Amino acid sequence: MTEPTIRALGLMSGTSMDGIDAAILESDGHAIKALGPTDYQPYEDADRMLIRRAMDAAQELTDRDARPGVLGAAEECITRRHSAVIDRLLAKSGPVDLIGFHGQTVFHAPDRGLTVQIGDAKALSVACGLPVVHDMRADDVAGGGQGAPLAPVFHRAVAHHLDLDLPAAIVNIGGVANATWIGADGHLAACDTGPGNALMNDWVKRHTGADFDEDGILAAKGRVDEAALMALLDNPYFDQKWPKSLDRDAFSLDPVSHLNLADGTATLAAFTVKTLATSLRRFARLPASVLISGGGARNPVLLRHLAEELGIPVLTMDQAGLSADFIEAQAFAYCAIRSKKGLALTFPGTTGIPVAASGGRLASPM
Repeated sequence: MTEPTIRALGLMSGTSMDGIDAAILESDGHAIKALGPTDYQPYEDADRMLIRRAMDAAQELTDRDARPGVLGAAEECITRRHSAVIDRLLAKSGPVDLIGFHGQTVFHAPDRGLTVQIGDAKALSVACGLPVVHDMRADDVAGGGQGAPLAPVFHRAVAHHLDLDLPAAIVNIGGVANATWIGADGHLAACDTGPGNALMNDWVKRHTGADFDEDGILAAKGRVDEAALMALLDNPYFDQKWPKSLDRDAFSLDPVSHLNLADGTATLAAFTVKTLATSLRRFARLPASVLISGGGARNPVLLRHLAEELGIPVLTMDQAGLSADFIEAQAFAYCAIRSKKGLALTFPGTTGIPVAASGGRLASPM
């Protein structure tokens, strides 16, 4: 019996805090049936400052549902911005059945049983008149998992959609970097590998006011400071076995604070590359190829150095025929469909949860 296809709009606001990605996808919860239009809404500087303040305030939370002070203001802003993106994308795409809403992670500490994503799903559902699947990490954390990464189940669907030689790896370099390994039998293994763009973005912002190192120009000009790199790598996280996950602010800029702009950027880029390569080598077999999505796919220095470290092809998702920019939004559309159908989102090899589990909550406009 053929399973019904659902058309969903997925939304992602990541730890890079650059803006909101939105994408439409059709699936039966297993195969990708069609990829639809996409949209992007950059955050204004005031939005980023508000989210940054909310992240700082969230460090004190003990109740993941509490929204004191700036957290409430940030949640209202996040919800309003997402509603505008939904309206704009639906105007050009036609109707959908379901919204997949990740929200904005402001705190992630699975060892404390806490993962906090802000965004009012009920208000969003009422505003757009559609059911909204949200809060997709909480059940996994409550069940003993890391709550991240959530994209691996979609990465497996992507590997089949693209007919990749297996094993393959799909890496998303956002604020934090994560890697999914897809075995020949469909087995999934995954973890947050370490920093993605967050440290580099914060460093460049501190020195220049720019949001990121466009085209990796600064990293290409700089020289890696080996002592600073070793200090960055001297972190117990990298000795932990996967599955494992990270908060955006798990690492400090202190080891590069004495460097100039270009050398600091180059050293932080090397930190991202080294930790990615180390994680990929620890999977059961080195993948035949690596596909890169997220903002890091726009940084040629990261791509070139990762290929040199691994000695295997490293391609962007764009080069493979999909969108490096919207793969995460597509993933949350796919996860929303699976959640609606009661299918597993997380697995022992991806988050460490003891048995595969579904997740998410459904908010209704009624």
